[in-house]
Amino acid sequence: MEQHRKSLIFYFVFLAIAVAGIMYGGQLINNYPNLRLWPWSNIALLLIGLPFVFLQKPVGLPAVWDDQIPVTKRIVQPVLIGLLFGLADWLLIEFILRQEAHNGLPPYTQPFPYSVFLYSSGAFEIEVFYRLVPVTIILLLFTKIKEGRYWLPAFWTIAILSSIREPLEQLPGGPTWFIVYAFLSGFAMNFLQVWYYRKAGFSASLFLRLGHYLIWHIFNGWLIENGWLF
Repeated sequence: MEQHRKSLIFYFVFLAIAVAGIMYGGQLINNYPNLRLWPWSNIALLLIGLPFVFLQKPVGLPAVWDDQIPVTKRIVQPVLIGLLFGLADWLLIEFILRQEAHNGLPPYTQPFPYSVFLYSSGAFEIEVFYRLVPVTIILLLFTKIKEGRYWLPAFWTIAILSSIREPLEQLPGGPTWFIVYAFLSGFAMNFLQVWYYRKAGFSASLFLRLGHYLIWHIFNGWLIENGWLF
């Protein structure tokens, strides 16, 4: 019960961040016409994930916030890995691929500190609907088939499929080498997220993505907004 309580608190903290971001963005929209603002309906959608918080242990996964798993594996390692992926994207795209100076904030950034709210909420939304909901549903089904005999193959199948989804949906244009890099790095990061999800819980997968977003979306946008990255 204690793990359920802490897991719910974790989930509601990110719901609160999303709500705060919507309210904060509403105050900025007049000054930033191109501001990306979440609709309130997104909060209702995120509530869909709440029942799945209680299903992690029954399907053979750690709790969303599992105190029995060391902080290094649950938070520190995922964040550091995410930072490395974000740093690689930042160096490659901003210093090798990009040829022209920025004219204002590019579409993959937002004004700081609003960006902290938006991209924290965006990471949470992706992890709920790419990871928490589909992975839990699949594993729940396979715990009932042949007394869970096919649980492990089912896990690796959904791990691969869910890791392919985002890089395919966000496949960029540009040189062939960059398209290949974007797909392979996107797959690798997503696959590591699923691996950490299995070993350390949903929060670990989320923290890995947050590490990436911290560099690529938030820090990058802050540099561009302040004229420190031309």
